[in-house]
Amino acid sequence: MTDRDLPDHVVANRAYWTTEAAAYVEPGRRAWADPDPSWGIWGVPESEARILPEVFHFHELAVEDALSEIHSPKVEDYPGFLYIVLHGIDFEASKHQFATHEIDFFVGPNFLVTVHDNTSRSVERWRGVCPRNSRIMVDGAAALFHRIVDSMVDNYEPETDKIEGRLEEVEREVFERPRRRIVRDILEVKRDISNLRRVTTPQRDVVGRLSRREYSLIPDNIAYRFRDVYDHLVRYTEEALVMQDRVTSLLDAHLSSQSNRLGETMKALTLISLIFLPLSVLTGLFGMNVALPHLPGGEHAQFWWILGLLGVVVSLMLWAFRRVRWL
Repeated sequence: MTDRDLPDHVVANRAYWTTEAAAYVEPGRRAWADPDPSWGIWGVPESEARILPEVFHFHELAVEDALSEIHSPKVEDYPGFLYIVLHGIDFEASKHQFATHEIDFFVGPNFLVTVHDNTSRSVERWRGVCPRNSRIMVDGAAALFHRIVDSMVDNYEPETDKIEGRLEEVEREVFERPRRRIVRDILEVKRDISNLRRVTTPQRDVVGRLSRREYSLIPDNIAYRFRDVYDHLVRYTEEALVMQDRVTSLLDAHLSSQSNRLGETMKALTLISLIFLPLSVLTGLFGMNVALPHLPGGEHAQFWWILGLLGVVVSLMLWAFRRVRWL
């Protein structure tokens, strides 16, 4: 295959992920190699995974990380390439599920290799755009890497809005119509916000390093673009921190409200017990099978005297409770 047979740029699909990918790592050629999404991040066949160290000459530790389970966002500088781990997010408000998906990037002088599962909206978007717009690949691997990362971070906004909307919904329920399971809902929102903060904070630091021109493989003009992405991540991190404070305050407010309700209930039961205590003593005395002094009037008048006496006792106790501000 000669130079004329090779295009100046290519988006590599599964075919180019195999041994043909070697033709696209020559100097002067720009390529984006992306595995078949149906493999999944841990399902790349061994025969295909060998392309990473044998064709692109990636370090074995970077390859091992790319093909293993989820790692925290990070950037590592290897001879001839950068290895970056970033995460996208997906929040399903209807199911109250917060999910993250990892994307591993290998950024070289003239190539970009991505390893991910089949849930990356950003990669799917640009894989569809690149064949229709050759300028994207002509701009270089670092520029394409920035476009994908920028798209990933842009997807954070609607997902963050969903979490905030869920938080506002729980807030209304706490203050208007609290339910038995409201504590469980609060804790679920708190967990989602903690997961968001766990992803955005280290990812902010990674993009911040890319924007500070620490790496020769990231040109200055691309580093300046990463500053805008960094600003967005700073805002999402601060929003996650604010939402975490809100949900913590919300939980404290709910527990305080429940404690106040319990206190009011115990107060009411205590007052009822105090009122019935002398009534029980009086009725018990007159119910004893012994001779007691008769109140004025006949036998039928005794009942009304006792009933009136009980009423006076209740009135006096209610007056005393109100006097000491228990009512």
